[in-house]
Amino acid sequence: MTEAVLKGLALGFVLALSVGPIIFTIIKQSLNNGHKGGFSFVAGVWVSDIVLVVLSNTVSALVNQMLEHKSAIAIAGSAFLVSMGVYFAFFKKAHLPKDADGKEIRFRKRDMARIFASGFIINTLNPGVILFWLGNATVLSVDHTLQERIIIFSVCLLINMAADVAKVMMAGKLRTKITLRALTIVNKISGSLLIIFGLALVLFSKKIMH
Repeated sequence: MTEAVLKGLALGFVLALSVGPIIFTIIKQSLNNGHKGGFSFVAGVWVSDIVLVVLSNTVSALVNQMLEHKSAIAIAGSAFLVSMGVYFAFFKKAHLPKDADGKEIRFRKRDMARIFASGFIINTLNPGVILFWLGNATVLSVDHTLQERIIIFSVCLLINMAADVAKVMMAGKLRTKITLRALTIVNKISGSLLIIFGLALVLFSKKIMH
């Protein structure tokens, strides 16, 4: 039990501290849309992670079959990241979501659903994420029972979720002080990073294939 918790903590901290398109998008969403936007995005990421963890531990054959199409998944994920990056870097107009009276504009349910879906898709279409969950599930299955793995991955997910909440809250606090010019720069930087990660995803996939 103690060993399972410690391994879950270690795995969770590795995941929470990893740098990828998710962390930059969390910050961007939180700055642009506040806590609701940030939490909508990370909720999509969390659901994606939970689905992948369950599949990796119970239907590993299905995940392995998915990885046989790693190149196609990488291309789809890359296209999605690059298209989002191009939009945010070159076409998205930054705005502080307040009306003429300085009151915050209401964040609609359809906005939340759209941002939730983008978080789910970005995470799910990343072969690195699939490999992370499947690889750890495979390694841990050698020396750990299903019950122990449930503890490990539950602790890991909780640590990662707590880190995501902290990122959203920190970015949300900065949002009250950020200027329109600074928000424009954040959007362009975030968009450029998404483009870089998208292109790197395809190159990484090709190296694995060869």
